[in-house]
Amino acid sequence: MLKRAFILTILAISATVGVQGQKAPAADPAAVKATAAYAEVLLRRTDIQADLLAFGQDYTDTNPKILDLKVELASLDRSTERLLTIKPAQIDRLTVALGKMMVRKAALGAELAHVERSYAKEHPEVKRAQKRAELFDSAINDVLK
Repeated sequence: MLKRAFILTILAISATVGVQGQKAPAADPAAVKATAAYAEVLLRRTDIQADLLAFGQDYTDTNPKILDLKVELASLDRSTERLLTIKPAQIDRLTVALGKMMVRKAALGAELAHVERSYAKEHPEVKRAQKRAELFDSAINDVLK
């Protein structure tokens, strides 16, 4: 009987430790896709994809306009992935404002990439663009804490 109680205690402790060590599950993707933040990011992603299709026939892949759009699209793809990993308890934070911040951060990232292609990393324009992108990243992180 004592052996059985000991085994049950060990099992209960290991189950508790296992639950604490696991990450909280992500929210249902359908619920995230129904949020205003996701819609804002999706709208801009769609605009960029349409622009890339339109410009792709007239410009080469090395054209600065194409490069900027690709950088912005990659940033929006990362934002989309981030939204899809939100915990269910945080889904109410996915507001229009958050979506607009993510879109603006992606645009600033493209602007930063453009400036970095033109100037050295120590140039004031590069530093200014980095600060602006960092401010939006910080604000997004504050909302999603």
